[in-house]
Amino acid sequence: MTDQRPAPAAPASAPATGLRERKKQRTRDALLRAALLLFIAQGYEETTVDEITDSVDVSQRTFFRYFANKEEVAFAVQELVESHFLAALRARPAHEGPLEAMRNAVLRAWDTVEDAISEVVPVDLYMRSYQLIESTPALLAVHLRRSTEMEERISRLIAAREGLDVDADPRPRVAVAAFSGVMRVTGRLWGQGQDTSVLAIRRMTEAYLDQIGPALAADWR
Repeated sequence: MTDQRPAPAAPASAPATGLRERKKQRTRDALLRAALLLFIAQGYEETTVDEITDSVDVSQRTFFRYFANKEEVAFAVQELVESHFLAALRARPAHEGPLEAMRNAVLRAWDTVEDAISEVVPVDLYMRSYQLIESTPALLAVHLRRSTEMEERISRLIAAREGLDVDADPRPRVAVAAFSGVMRVTGRLWGQGQDTSVLAIRRMTEAYLDQIGPALAADWR
């Protein structure tokens, strides 16, 4: 007669795996916070990887496990914000036109992004790091390159929403160019101002986006 007793259960590894992942996330967040604080305090180019790792008491090897270089650290939260916007744009209802969908998505993103940012770094630290990007030539050049890449992603998303071939119909890229131009203007003007809050850039973004239609009118009188 065969033994019908169940085989012993394998030891659960989920709790241990979850603990390791949380520890890794805490280390990454600590490196990110330390780097942004140093960039703001003494300048991006003046800050070394050694200074970042020393402030967190980890090795260079640990740093490069999470980030390829300083540039990746500088734009880590910006990438999170961009992903938040893209998710908001994908969620917009189909009846909204392209510019309306982008406008509503970016305002929705600013309304909800603080929680996502604060899980990684203090919101004020991110806002100050955005100003740093705008005022640091090396980072601004990267920012412009990233903006071009982001425009293409948005253009393809808008084309898919409208059932268009982005390479055959220029309208998605034209609409996104107008939207992105406004976003660059508001980001630059906000960065030069005194109010560095999310609410301030949200209000400025809304006000400027609402002027796209009037600005494209044939008669400004």
